[in-house]
Amino acid sequence: MRTARRPRRLRTATAALAVTGAALALLTSACSMEDAVCSGGEYPVLYVGSTGGACVPDGQEPPKGYARYPEGKVPKHVDDKWWTYWNTHTLDADGNIIDASD
Repeated sequence: MRTARRPRRLRTATAALAVTGAALALLTSACSMEDAVCSGGEYPVLYVGSTGGACVPDGQEPPKGYARYPEGKVPKHVDDKWWTYWNTHTLDADGNIIDASD
């Protein structure tokens, strides 16, 4: 019994479509390849007086000794602009930004 074979053009087009789809998936997921500071459903908080931090579930207040990052200065990904900044800065007990060495 003989099986039907696809024409050569159709096989080539199918292969090209598969490669294009794989490349598109890789390119559109490039942003997600960065390490997020927190998982989905969480936000980052800073340990007051230190460069340490933690992640808190959305809708919950930071634990004692922690504070929210100032608006517009929240690190989103490891090694982004604000992640690097908060490695050398912190908040004091009054919420002022200070050098971490102070």
